Amino acid sequence: MLVLLNVPLIGLWVKLLMIPYKYLYPSAVFFVAIGVISTNNDMFQVGETVVGLTCYLLLLLDFHPASILLGFVLGPRLEENFRRSLLVSRGDAMIFVERPISAFFLFLCLTLLAAQIYVRLRKPKAPCGARRRGEERRRDPRPAE
Repeated sequence: MLVLLNVPLIGLWVKLLMIPYKYLYPSAVFFVAIGVISTNNDMFQVGETVVGLTCYLLLLLDFHPASILLGFVLGPRLEENFRRSLLVSRGDAMIFVERPISAFFLFLCLTLLAAQIYVRLRKPKAPCGARRRGEERRRDPRPAE
């Protein structure tokens, strides 16, 4: 039955593939979310769809999945040890800079973070021979072949 339906509509499916990916993928995810809600009416599965959309947004913004996964894995352990060290120091945050080794690693983290921010905010240099804004494109005096 499906073959009988798809054969006459092959032209439509080919035209569907001509839609740019940036429009096709979000619309497909939208219809998947509607399908999840309508079939099971389960909020957990809707939450999974929201997580998928969030991951898609992060990929559009050029976040690397490995660093996000590393944050999910190491985040709870970091938070637990951070709380433990604050309990040992009775809430004094100076424990992180009193010892030279911890101060060094804190300084190193802040330096790397500042370097990443600097690289992102710095204007990219124009490649050699690139046109500046407002300049007219010069025509080649040689005739076209």
